[in-house]
Amino acid sequence: MNYKKNFFTIICIGLFHLSSVAIAQHIDLKKGWNYREEKTQKWYPATVPGEIHTDLVRNKAIPDPFYRDNEKKLAWIERKNWEYKTTFQVSAATLKKKNTELVFDGLDTYATVYLNNQLVLKADNMFRQWRADVKKILKSGNNDLVIIFQSAQNVVDSLAKKDLPFVIPDNPRAYVRKAQYHFGWDWGPKFTTCGIWKTPRLEAYDTKEAEQPYVLNRKIELVQQPDSLGKSFYFKIDGKPVYMKGANYIPSDAFLSRVTKKEYEKVIALAKDANMNMLRVWGGGVYEDDYFYDLCDKYGINVWQDFMFAGTMVPGDKAFFDNVREEVKYQVKRLRHHKSIVLWCGNNEADEAFKNWGWQKSMKMSKQDSTRLWKDYVRLFQDSIPKWVSEVDGKRPYISSSPLFHWSRKESIKQGDSHYWGTWWGLEDIEVTKEKTGRFVSEYGMQSLPSYSSVEKFTLPEDRYLYSDVLQAHQKAGKGFLKLDSYLNRYFIDSVKIKKMNLEDYTYLTQCLQYYALKNIIGIHRSKAPYNMGTLVWQLNDCWPVASWSVTDYDNRQPKAAWYAMREAYRDDVTPEIDLIRPKDLQLEDPEISWKLKGNKVILKALKPAKYVYISIRGYTGKWSDNYIDLKAGEEKIVSFEGKLTKPEVRVYSLYEVLKRY
Repeated sequence: MNYKKNFFTIICIGLFHLSSVAIAQHIDLKKGWNYREEKTQKWYPATVPGEIHTDLVRNKAIPDPFYRDNEKKLAWIERKNWEYKTTFQVSAATLKKKNTELVFDGLDTYATVYLNNQLVLKADNMFRQWRADVKKILKSGNNDLVIIFQSAQNVVDSLAKKDLPFVIPDNPRAYVRKAQYHFGWDWGPKFTTCGIWKTPRLEAYDTKEAEQPYVLNRKIELVQQPDSLGKSFYFKIDGKPVYMKGANYIPSDAFLSRVTKKEYEKVIALAKDANMNMLRVWGGGVYEDDYFYDLCDKYGINVWQDFMFAGTMVPGDKAFFDNVREEVKYQVKRLRHHKSIVLWCGNNEADEAFKNWGWQKSMKMSKQDSTRLWKDYVRLFQDSIPKWVSEVDGKRPYISSSPLFHWSRKESIKQGDSHYWGTWWGLEDIEVTKEKTGRFVSEYGMQSLPSYSSVEKFTLPEDRYLYSDVLQAHQKAGKGFLKLDSYLNRYFIDSVKIKKMNLEDYTYLTQCLQYYALKNIIGIHRSKAPYNMGTLVWQLNDCWPVASWSVTDYDNRQPKAAWYAMREAYRDDVTPEIDLIRPKDLQLEDPEISWKLKGNKVILKALKPAKYVYISIRGYTGKWSDNYIDLKAGEEKIVSFEGKLTKPEVRVYSLYEVLKRY
């Protein structure tokens, strides 16, 4: 009898809970927004989610920020404060709810929120969810919501100045919990945004919805065991070692509101189609939208998830630590149900930076300040964050930093994960990888220009020559063109001839270089298994049109040459090829390529061997089934392109023809 009575009670409680939850209200506040520069008179229509730059573009107040050298002309925007407002209606039924909260999943970043002229919230972290109890402030009918965004750049500059003579390297951005790439990077523009970057809402309820139980249906291990060669670093999923093949992922746009579901689908499809099984979400961007992780779950792509810290030390005050604690707990709880996530990582390159980037000397740091910085670093990344993570997710491994050792240190090859930048930054030959392959190489790469169709979109004809000012504005890497030319000289064409090249041929050749580099580095890495158990290329994607290490263009996510090389090198059904002869040393002959167009297919044939056969259609930025192809003598190859085009202007050429011109 007691059993039946208890069962009935449980059912009644459950039904009551379900009915309470069922009539809870979530009202999105997307409509009717306007913006203005603070304390000016005129308001303009705003889009939410969005940011100030995209609103200014839509209202034709500024030109396309990505075009030519407009970036530097728009630096004034980040120094202003901006105000947003809307009016929304509340029904009597909503007012009757016991609890009513304003909820913001994304305020970028220093935001003061007023409801019906009353201060309800001050936010200072774009990665946190912010809630305000507005039960007593809401009224029936119209309610006025105003958000004032302070300039993040002005705030961090002020905080850094206040701390002097103490200096936190390497940038005042260290003080703010905001996407670090917004302050500029060696592949990204400096657009220090503000705005409502995720949809706000009103939540009205009588009973708080119960938290879903956390279940992880696979066992994830990071094995770091001493061995005769150093210390292993590999992932075991459900008891089986997995060789990780993939890339680093950065935010897919400088303006986050532009990253739609369609964009996520394009980018994750590019990873899947290139035979990747891991993406590293890099620590200078954002914790991505749930849809990103949904797609990774769906396609079996493991996610290495950095916390959002990159290349700086951190403030050690209580307010900063408290802020980060709330961020970590919120984000881990939000994301932990995604089976794709296999690792939490404290930061990107902060540990090795402190020890190897020369900050102490360049910033004339006292021993006392240096000690303080390191203690604060250890307290956050080695003591606090792992504790906070384990409180909400004790089922996944955590590491404090990626990597622990600079690429110039012998330890970087023997233990831990490695960012091997001897190639590119160290100007070492690509072949050095044979002696310098780490246990798990989580960053490495080679630059190239974006495809020429992309270059045409952000330039005028008068900009399209080597090293033009506009081209330099879209090359953010230190001495980027000098490094590119150094590698081109060694692997493809004499430096004297490089200076004579037209921009289209130069673009083609840089993509061939990136193809060659990644094909061979991946091949070498994979040949070292099980000593090496992971290879993650820097980087999968771009956030604007730029010369970078990305294997895809920003423009329509068009695959660059290196994407095709990766797709082949990441196959599991064949052993990756490794080139033994540099392209510059090949005895190339005129391949006499013939081709014909049939529907959306190009049928190619070469009478003699051809290298890096490139097919382009003027203005086309879609995806080819293959490109930058090697053809054997007499071989016929069919290549298709996506979509239908009217009277396509097809061009086909190879490495022989480009080099012959010079």
